[in-house]
Amino acid sequence: MPINYGVLKGRVTGYTLPNSHDRTPHLTVRIKDNQRTDKIIINVLSKEHPSELLYYAGEDFHSEQITHLPDLGYGFTQIGDTNSNIALDYIRGNLLDPCKMIPLPVTAPGEDNDLLEKLIHYMSMAEDNQEVDIYAYGEKIPPGVHDVHMNQGNVQEYIGDDGIWQDGGVFLHFKDTDKWAAIFLAFQSQSWCTDDDGHATKPVEECNHRSGC
Repeated sequence: MPINYGVLKGRVTGYTLPNSHDRTPHLTVRIKDNQRTDKIIINVLSKEHPSELLYYAGEDFHSEQITHLPDLGYGFTQIGDTNSNIALDYIRGNLLDPCKMIPLPVTAPGEDNDLLEKLIHYMSMAEDNQEVDIYAYGEKIPPGVHDVHMNQGNVQEYIGDDGIWQDGGVFLHFKDTDKWAAIFLAFQSQSWCTDDDGHATKPVEECNHRSGC
């Protein structure tokens, strides 16, 4: 069945780097709302081949969905039929140009050329900054949210998580300038051809993010 989908709003208070020994390492971002501390758990590596995640970040980002986000209260907002206008879908929502998503290693020699550096760049801009709100889309779990990535077209092991209009992502709202940054992630093993249940209609070899580029 589809994931318990929604968006978590708060302010970044810090982050914990991935454990390099984990099979599926994550960057854990700590955020705080008016009453509690939550966590955003972000995949930085896939256990499916190819292991590098697809990444795209847009600054000065615009979409219909984000115009409604500042009206949300801090904490987790479940997304359903009554507020589906804020849901994300990489394939149907015209959020981004998939051709601009690039695979990135978790870490690599040099500067600004790996996924961890790019994620930390944005989290550092938001950390302890009262003028920046973070919004993380994904599945609600006891510490906060995870599955902060595309959530359709999955391989068989994760087909139960498939659904449309339930994709993950991270937005940063710089309130003093009313600018938005957006971060989108996907697994290279996910197909970009999906049916109304979010299941792959073609294997990823025939329908990947570069199809039509």
